[in-house]
Amino acid sequence: MSEPSEWLIYRGAGEPHEGIDQLPPPPPWRDFASRGAPEPDGDGSADRRLGGHRHIAELHRPGAEELEMINAALYLRRPLLVTGTPGAGKSTLAHSVAHELGLGRVLRWPIVSRTTLLDGLYHYDAIARLQDVQIAAHSAAADPDGARAADDVGSYIRLGPLGTALLPADRPRVLLIDELDKSDIDLPNDLLNVLEEGEFGIPELERIADRLPDGEAQVLDDDGNKVKVRGGRVQCTSFPFVVLTSNGERDFPAPLMRRCIHLELGRPDHQRLATFVRAHLGDEAARSGDDLIAHFLERSRSELLATDQLLNAIYLTDAAAPAGRDRLADLLIQRLDRPR
Repeated sequence: MSEPSEWLIYRGAGEPHEGIDQLPPPPPWRDFASRGAPEPDGDGSADRRLGGHRHIAELHRPGAEELEMINAALYLRRPLLVTGTPGAGKSTLAHSVAHELGLGRVLRWPIVSRTTLLDGLYHYDAIARLQDVQIAAHSAAADPDGARAADDVGSYIRLGPLGTALLPADRPRVLLIDELDKSDIDLPNDLLNVLEEGEFGIPELERIADRLPDGEAQVLDDDGNKVKVRGGRVQCTSFPFVVLTSNGERDFPAPLMRRCIHLELGRPDHQRLATFVRAHLGDEAARSGDDLIAHFLERSRSELLATDQLLNAIYLTDAAAPAGRDRLADLLIQRLDRPR
């Protein structure tokens, strides 16, 4: 049996050792230690996903059709539905627009099968409010300020990404509704009215609007800031730039399609993949991984692959295993549509 390669941290020999101390720094997109220090107008998780200080948003260069459809959505104040294979750059598009136009942090709403429209609009913590009211009612020496806080419904409401995007503002926010095709069958239809009208009501506030000073309540937005809601309704003044992404796993209802600008992203070419690698790993990695990029592109003509796999392969083979480079790269880049 051949000796283990020097890059192996876990050696499978059953003998305890301090090899974990030799583990190199993580890839930028898996560097959780740095997420507590966000860049201006950003957040740590977004910076980590985009490759730290070298945002892929800064390097993104859209094709002619992509550029036209983005601008069509901006002009028409319509959502942009972006479809394509995993890793085609669908999410990057939202970050690129926010970066170039100075629209602040991208509001991201990741969709799963249990997601409902209310999850994106707001959350009302009725249990916390009930507990606070009960504590105030059963305490003989209740603090009057505490009692008033318990009666302040707005302090128990936090807007979600969609709700925050629809707040009145002079400039639009960018909202990324990610992987809409993973949603329950009802969510695309539930989105129709909100996206068409650009407003929604918060029943918990609408019921007491006439008892509020100037009809306004303070709630938290998705950024953690206190914002005012008048009359229990959130009504946008600048329609947000909304990007809905889909991996093409399902068809959407016609009413949603006609309310959106549809952009289909094809497979990324060599230049785009090289830019993707450069943004995450730097110029040297893009140059040294050029042959892996070419091999990845050739395989992707007949196999379903994801660009995340390419990143993993270039990072690991560049950092740890030059000897078995091609073999290890093939182990990491396995087709996603292979028969089971």
